[in-house]
Amino acid sequence: MTTDRHPEHPDITSPMWSKIDAVISAHQGIPGSVITVLRECQDIVGYLPVELIDYIGGGLNLSRSEVFGVASFYALFSMQPKGRHTVKVCMGTACYVKGIKEVIGRIENHYQVSPGGTCADRRFSLEAVRCLGACGLAPVLVVGADTYGDVKADKIVQILDKYE
Repeated sequence: MTTDRHPEHPDITSPMWSKIDAVISAHQGIPGSVITVLRECQDIVGYLPVELIDYIGGGLNLSRSEVFGVASFYALFSMQPKGRHTVKVCMGTACYVKGIKEVIGRIENHYQVSPGGTCADRRFSLEAVRCLGACGLAPVLVVGADTYGDVKADKIVQILDKYE
């Protein structure tokens, strides 16, 4: 792959393209390698923009629809930018009854992000999940690997402001 063929994309720097080229080169001609290439390229960029999906397809001699089909089928792939921190809020019965809806409302208003979305500054991605398996801590949320229990709406901004 030559660098003069790289599509323009504001989220993909020249050093990233070099790493992407190395990943594609290492897997060219290997049947079934598209999942590995997509995963490694997503690790480099943070998500899979359409331009990158097209570029991977060209590098692996696959059609756009083949690469897109794999990327859209597996939940581990994202074609939308993700935040530096993923906030998972539990929507299970115990958390709902104990006020998680108010916590989510505070997050939405303060950080301008809705469940399933990412803040404009890409600081947080907000996910509403069915259960986090910590009902005794309700209401509960997880930021990255950190779990917070008995979360109150008036304290959520203070908790999230620890994360840059």
